[in-house]
Amino acid sequence: MADQKRRGPQDRSKINMQEASEVKCWARKLGVSREELQKTVDKVGNSAAAVRKELAV
Repeated sequence: MADQKRRGPQDRSKINMQEASEVKCWARKLGVSREELQKTVDKVGNSAAAVRKELAV
């Protein structure tokens, strides 16, 4: 059973830009704005590893 009160990413290997709580969590974790996160995901895809590599985090 899924915990609906749980915050943060469900699948830590992917960034779900459709889920506001995940976007907020990833943006904070990576030290970027939501807009910068969206641009990076658009460029390299939703793989957290690819986004980290692109942002050099």
